[in-house]
Amino acid sequence: MATIDVERARAMTPGCEQVLHLDHAGSSLMSRSVVDAITGHVRREAEIGAYRAAAEATSALTDTYEGVARLLGCAVDEVALLDSSTRGWTSAVYALPLTRGAQVITTRSEYGSNAIALLHLRKRTGCELVLIDDDDDGSVDLAALEHALEHGPTGFVSLTHVPTQSGLVNPAAAVGRLCRDAGAIFVLDACQSAGQLPLDVADLGCHVLSATGRKFLRGPRGTGFLYVERSLSQQLEPTVLDMFSATWVEPDRYVVRADTRRFELWESDIAARIGLGVAVKEALDWGLDAIAEHNARLATDLRSRLAAIEGVTVRDRGRDLCAITTFTVADAPAQQIADRLQEQGANVSVSVATSAQYDLPHRGLEAVVRASVHYLTTNDELERFATMVTDVV
Repeated sequence: MATIDVERARAMTPGCEQVLHLDHAGSSLMSRSVVDAITGHVRREAEIGAYRAAAEATSALTDTYEGVARLLGCAVDEVALLDSSTRGWTSAVYALPLTRGAQVITTRSEYGSNAIALLHLRKRTGCELVLIDDDDDGSVDLAALEHALEHGPTGFVSLTHVPTQSGLVNPAAAVGRLCRDAGAIFVLDACQSAGQLPLDVADLGCHVLSATGRKFLRGPRGTGFLYVERSLSQQLEPTVLDMFSATWVEPDRYVVRADTRRFELWESDIAARIGLGVAVKEALDWGLDAIAEHNARLATDLRSRLAAIEGVTVRDRGRDLCAITTFTVADAPAQQIADRLQEQGANVSVSVATSAQYDLPHRGLEAVVRASVHYLTTNDELERFATMVTDVV
């Protein structure tokens, strides 16, 4: 397996000289090549106009679509580019056919924006929202899911691959197999896994997958992508159409385009999409297997360091863990800890109950501090971070 040249990766990333960044699950540090691709296109827009610049960038945009398809192991016509993972997820989910009483199955790992959309769909359609509990290890309970799939019509199953509030990696491929056997549509939110874990839609068995560019893929904010399996995509009509997603063929008739780009609209940030393509290529060049293995070692080290600090409790659950580590400090609000760490030069995030209502309150938690490593992270940085946490405590 290929190894990660950490020093080379850091040399390609100007931000590494500025901050101890442990917030790759929030928004990672872009490489110099990604920044140059974005600013280069914006400069070209200023020089010759945005339409001509977009025409010049046709090849670069094609590279982005092809790169995402390679990342997911799917065909190019099954990929759409959007401005966020949430936009992609909701665009597909709101187009799925739902009838009154149909089961929409979700889990305790569900992300807040997705959960709000599911509640909205229940209000609009009369579908039944079914919450599958965790097993004893903290992953989605596969036996409970199988039981739910055997009872009543299922509209679709929604799974968050890696939750925002934990280092857990849910067994997505096992969920995919259960959904295939039951004839249920499987929607996978890969927002937190894209760029840190290998994603092959055939292996995962998902019909829909959404992800963002700004997290572990190290792309710009305002980018995301959507995969919809070809046979399903051609059955779905998005809730919003324009002259890109459909063609106005007669005064009283339109035709929706044949590929998954039917979920896109005409206006977009071309520069950001080009930057996303560069970021995806870099991730593929490093190798997702190598990234996953490297990050797992770093995160295991970080959890051990944090667990050794008196007053700190590591909160990650699950058989399989990834680059995200969550923790709390006794008698101290998570946001206060994050603020103190930022004052010392370390970037972390806070996951709060309003983004994880099915999970954090269930575990008696209001919020957790989230520290997320990436292949840019060094052992020296982990040692410095543990010292910072000790000082804060």
